[in-house]
Amino acid sequence: MTEEWVESAIPFDSVRQDDPNAEVGTEALLVAGAAGVKATRFEVTITDGVETGRVAVGEEVRVAPVNEVIGVGSKPVPVAPPPPPVQAAVPAGNCDPNYAGGCVPVDSDVDCAGGSGNGPSYAQGPVTVVGSDIYGLDSDGDGQGCEG
Repeated sequence: MTEEWVESAIPFDSVRQDDPNAEVGTEALLVAGAAGVKATRFEVTITDGVETGRVAVGEEVRVAPVNEVIGVGSKPVPVAPPPPPVQAAVPAGNCDPNYAGGCVPVDSDVDCAGGSGNGPSYAQGPVTVVGSDIYGLDSDGDGQGCEG
């Protein structure tokens, strides 16, 4: 009877653990896994030079396996604050919010300065119609009034 040692791998396990420093929904390898090594001692029976029996009589762990550790994020993802509500343009001074690019005064009637209108108020052009052309300053319908 003879004695023989045979080494074999010990598989590693994969473990998931909470990682409060990583954002929710993320995962990262924190520790790489490594297989271990186990040695098994056999008593071997040999008859006429041929193995006729083998019995395991002991084993020992020579290298312990190292578990793989995967960090699972649990830190809340910051949420951007909602954008401020869109506010309607507030006319500067006494300017009508239906026009941009120049001040069209708020009055009972406004005509283009230098034109044939009789006022009582006048707008220096050009101005862009951004709402309703309540004073009829865009005579050709192209979105611009008091063009020249």
